Amino acid sequence: MAVAFTTWFWGNKYDESAVRKLYAGVKRNYRREFRFVVIADRELRSLPSAIEQFPISDPGLIGRGCFPRIRLFDPTWQSWHGFDDVIANLDLDLVITGPLDDVFKRKESFSILCGVNKLNPNPFNGSLMMLRAGQHPEVWRDFSLEAAERAPKHEFADDQGWIWHKLPNATGWKAGPESGIYAFMKHGWPRDVGDRLPHNARIVAFVGYRKPWMFGGLPWIKQFWVE
Repeated sequence: MAVAFTTWFWGNKYDESAVRKLYAGVKRNYRREFRFVVIADRELRSLPSAIEQFPISDPGLIGRGCFPRIRLFDPTWQSWHGFDDVIANLDLDLVITGPLDDVFKRKESFSILCGVNKLNPNPFNGSLMMLRAGQHPEVWRDFSLEAAERAPKHEFADDQGWIWHKLPNATGWKAGPESGIYAFMKHGWPRDVGDRLPHNARIVAFVGYRKPWMFGGLPWIKQFWVE
């Protein structure tokens, strides 16, 4: 079965080039068969035909908390979209910088990026997640905005807080040299490299206010954040 790479697009923070760059990064660095799917609040007209598009099923959930992504855990929704194996969810502001095959060989039913947040006590970051279809349906089944508000949170309720509430013992990729997955200038980013790319980096997440286009002059951004 092919891995289905998914990403989400709504609002005006990103333009369609971000989808094309993420797809190109996966295509260059994942050597196995895969699907690439964008779930969006509108039709995106400038994407390669290889990118599948589906509408967001719950537009009322669009907002700061990224709650539409909780649908990933709904087996019925998975069936509608033909997701029957591994779903690898990637944020639009990830920069793919190295081979991905080993990244998505994990055996767990669910994996998530860990050890990135500085002030937020939540150990999880939703920039990178992987789910085996049919697993953990309770994450969607038990979800509501009211329930998410009651769950532990930092500044505001969000999808990664709800996932932490429902799957507190989940594991995943620890940001840093061990995984080759980094969050730019956050926990796990080597102090001695400054803003240069760590030598074994495969994915760089831009967490919080930092975004790739803010650092477009860096040589590695010029090299890897391209269509």
